[in-house]
Amino acid sequence: MFRIGFGFDVHRLVEGRDLWLGGIKIEHTLGLLGHSDADVLIHAICDALLGAANMRDIGYHFPDTGAEFEGIDSKILLKRTVELIATKGYTVGNIDATVAAERPKINPHIPAMQQCLADVIGIDPDCISIKATTTERLGFTGREEGISAYAVCLIASR
Repeated sequence: MFRIGFGFDVHRLVEGRDLWLGGIKIEHTLGLLGHSDADVLIHAICDALLGAANMRDIGYHFPDTGAEFEGIDSKILLKRTVELIATKGYTVGNIDATVAAERPKINPHIPAMQQCLADVIGIDPDCISIKATTTERLGFTGREEGISAYAVCLIASR
């Protein structure tokens, strides 16, 4: 059996934080604000995977009120998410994601993000598509107040 899931996340850009996207640190003057490392791409992927398995969302499993998740590396959350869906007999088929940001340019970092995520999930990098877009300077993303990410996934029962 195959199931699909959709995930979305957004975080505010602020000074004094590192910018983590797709499990890698990207040099930028601003970083994303959040309880964890605020990796908006990984959070959207986690929500897609959890949704596909009908297991609620990332906030349910890893609440921002939990001290154990404060400052946590989102790659750990992704690994735990893959383990959670495995308890219901699912494996990850593929992921298709889009990051919306005016700056920094995401495209040069996509191969490293694909490899990092593939290593965490345990799938081939070719099974992870990451695209980048801007919002043509419209909305909070266009004003460089935040970054958003969208993800869809396919999971399969073993």
